[in-house]
Amino acid sequence: MASIEKRTADDGSIAYRVKIRLRGHPTETGTFARLTDAKIWAQQTEAAIREGRHFKTSEAKKHTLADAIDRYHKEVLVHKKSNTFNQVHYLKYWRQELGAYRMFDVTSALIVEKRNALVGQKNSYGREIGATTANRYTQALGHVFTIAMNEWEWVETNPVRKVSKYKESRGRVRFLDDEERQRLLQACRESDNPHLYKIVVLALSTGARKMEVIGLKWQDIDFERKLIVLHETKNGERRVLPLQGYALSLMQEHAKVKTLGCEYVFPSSKVTRDKATGKILCQPIDIRTAWENALTKAKIEDFRFHDLRHSAASYLAMNGASLAEIAEVLGHKTLQMVKRYAHLSEAHTSTVVASMNQKIFGNV
Repeated sequence: MASIEKRTADDGSIAYRVKIRLRGHPTETGTFARLTDAKIWAQQTEAAIREGRHFKTSEAKKHTLADAIDRYHKEVLVHKKSNTFNQVHYLKYWRQELGAYRMFDVTSALIVEKRNALVGQKNSYGREIGATTANRYTQALGHVFTIAMNEWEWVETNPVRKVSKYKESRGRVRFLDDEERQRLLQACRESDNPHLYKIVVLALSTGARKMEVIGLKWQDIDFERKLIVLHETKNGERRVLPLQGYALSLMQEHAKVKTLGCEYVFPSSKVTRDKATGKILCQPIDIRTAWENALTKAKIEDFRFHDLRHSAASYLAMNGASLAEIAEVLGHKTLQMVKRYAHLSEAHTSTVVASMNQKIFGNV
């Protein structure tokens, strides 16, 4: 039950102190200048406690967004098998901009304001952040709120759900022409990074994603069958990549100089040992700086590492591969994602239609 006590200060001002006591719940108190406000708060708070809503509201007022992001790092990100570099980067932004706010005070309007401020900013490599990337920032924050709501009971609602996404442009098809490809490969070959050239060749020849190539382990390569088996992919399914031609010979040579005790095909030079077991601890190599330097040296603009995947798909299309075959190589479940390459296989399509017409109509 709620009780309201009228108090008069030395200066003559009046305040109303509310105390709510309900069995099985901690005592809640509040002080108000007006009796009306005291009665409203008492009524709403008592109802919230009886309905089980008050605890969650209290948690939202107790914890900041920085608290939530820190806990998310410890309990969620550390268990993710896929690369979390981007998520860590996105959440670093939100922690910097809104970390001091209580969870209760982080509104959709506030998120939109900070999301909109991202667009047009330059990233660490001098590129402008676009609508698609801004959506990814918001998506990362949304998952923090989802976990905080469903698992920690820190909030009752997820404010990100009310934020409309920017309209994203259709999937881009940026691929290297012959001259660009030669310049890029030469720049990678001359790079200080010992693995950049091999990584780029492998990405171009297989269409694999960046982290699929960089995170490749020796156990994933079957030289006898000339295959790469990817056990952990973006869509969670196992995928097999043919390893053929120059890429195969390059990897066979690379296999002769493995880093002893390291399972990664392209390990970082920073190798440490576990103090307790003495076991070698190695990590995949970081190519971000080397990659950007190679692009600059090769004078290639508006190109990202993921565009090597688009390049591989485009080369397949121009060499007569069907959309179904391209989808299988890239690991897409549907043809929708590879329709962007359809215009590149027009010659192949025309040949198929011509063959069909010849069989049906002959020389009529």
